[in-house]
Amino acid sequence: MVLEKIQVSHQPWQWKCVESRTDSKRLSYGRFILSPLIKGQADTIGIAMRRALLGELEGTCITRAKFEKIPHEYSTIIGIQESVQEILMNLKDIVLRSNLYGTCDASICVRGPRCVTAKDIILPPSVEIIDNTQPIARLTEPIDLCIGLQIERNRGYCIKTPTNFKDGSYPINPVFMPVRNVNHSIHSYGNENEEILFMEIWTNGSLTPREALFEASRNLIDLFLPFLYAEEKNLDFEENQHKVTLPLFNFHQKLIKLKASKKRIRLKSIFIDQLEFSPRIYNCLKKANIHTLLDLSNKSEEDLMRIEHLCIEDVNETLTTLEKYLAISF
Repeated sequence: MVLEKIQVSHQPWQWKCVESRTDSKRLSYGRFILSPLIKGQADTIGIAMRRALLGELEGTCITRAKFEKIPHEYSTIIGIQESVQEILMNLKDIVLRSNLYGTCDASICVRGPRCVTAKDIILPPSVEIIDNTQPIARLTEPIDLCIGLQIERNRGYCIKTPTNFKDGSYPINPVFMPVRNVNHSIHSYGNENEEILFMEIWTNGSLTPREALFEASRNLIDLFLPFLYAEEKNLDFEENQHKVTLPLFNFHQKLIKLKASKKRIRLKSIFIDQLEFSPRIYNCLKKANIHTLLDLSNKSEEDLMRIEHLCIEDVNETLTTLEKYLAISF
């Protein structure tokens, strides 16, 4: 009897989408099952997947809007039915999909009378709108409405600090999360020793529930990979200071060696565009005004770690790319 239970519990996991529907352009639903699981595994997986789906997935939102000659965000504009605050709220509700990293610019420039919708936003090629019918404002008179927009890809919920009101630029607190809600339930069978995990996922339309499930799974795998390959010697424990120094591969010193190498590479003439960095690293470096290898060599380890969205793994990938394309042994 015991052998039979062990055999069942070691069957390969199987998952299946048992229900999928699109309630609207901005609301998709999916229901999935995963089995067979031994007792306790379903709850472990369900909790981890729910947190990853709600907190680890990236989304794209409008994060700032710039109006011309507007004194404050509660102003009313002659010829426009909505106030500036109402327009900002409508812009916040627009759902975008993109593969960009960092930020980019977009704009609206229309003339009334007419209803301004998301379709009127002029976007870069890497960004698309999920629902073009989303209303933004209604122009009741023949006036021009021009709005500059900033678009950003990130994760979670972000509170933007109000700045630059004098130039008509107003922050929008974005909700980057593409997953709106997640439920999971557990059903026991086989004398309650095996379990089936049911997961329900609602998304805003920028991702399908199936895509969200795949991406959350990859993110969880990436989070645990360091535990598989990390070695104790990578950590330098200082007994007196009680702190841990992480192995950042001494980035600054190695690039100093690069400058002193026999090949005498002209770092100033080599742009990071030429090194085929991943889009994530490339955009992080460009955003930090790092355009050449000389700019990169002048940055310390602390400077690199302070760059937004750049993590230790990205620093490792940067060095690997340098070694590969410059054929330099550090």
